[in-house]
Formats: sequence, structure tokens, C-alpha cells
Amino acid sequence: MKRILVLNLLILNIIILFSSCSRKEKDGDWDDNIKLSAKTDLFEATTDSVLITTKGDTWWVSYISVDNEYFYGFEGVNLLSESYIIEQDCFVVERRDKNTLFIKLKENDTNNNRIVTVGLQAGDYFDSVTITQKRTYGMN
Repeated sequence: MKRILVLNLLILNIIILFSSCSRKEKDGDWDDNIKLSAKTDLFEATTDSVLITTKGDTWWVSYISVDNEYFYGFEGVNLLSESYIIEQDCFVVERRDKNTLFIKLKENDTNNNRIVTVGLQAGDYFDSVTITQKRTYGMN
């Protein structure tokens, strides 16, 4: 009797161990539901722009970084609308419609390449477009 009880407990523990090790989806592990036409671009030092299209239409701009300075919140901008403009000193980011993102950078008159990242979000899926803008002075 004691032997059967120990055997049953052992089998039960093995079943619990293997069932808890099954592959489960993690939070934030969504498939790409934005589907960007491009995730990177290289701009000249002069004012330059790019038009990015998406196949998904439920995305919004979650952040913008310029050389590791982050912009969030975007006061006065309704990120849930189909179109809006976010503008700072050196950039304009515009959601023109539900499938079009326009990014424009003003002239980079510094001695360093400028790195601008536009973060996008759709539900628990996160993606971004990163632009490297050449520097005006010195070799690129």
C-alpha cells in the first residue's frame, strides 16, 4: 500500500513537472501587426524625409528619440486618431493616415551623425523606424 502511494505521488509529480514546462506565449510576444515597409533609412545631412507605409492600421507613435533624448506623451496630440503631427526643433513625424508614416529631419548641422528612432506600438507589439542622418562637417 505504501509502495503504491509513493508510486502514485511520483507519477503525479512527473505529470505536473512536464505540464508546467509546456511552451506558453509571453506577454508582449505578439506577431508583427504593423508590418512596416522599412525599418531603417539613411538621410543626407541636408533636410531629408521618408514615407513609410504599413499594412496594419491600429498602430500609434509611442516615442521618438533623437540621439538618446526621448520624447513621450506628445501633449495636445490624439495618438488614437488616424492622423496627427508631432513636431520638435529638428524633426516632424506625421501619421498621415492609418497606413502612412512620414518622417522629416531638418538639416544636421552638427559634427556627428544624428540617430532618430520613431517607436510604434499596436497592442502589445512594438516596432520602430531608425534613421541615421549624416553629419555636415568632417567625413561621413
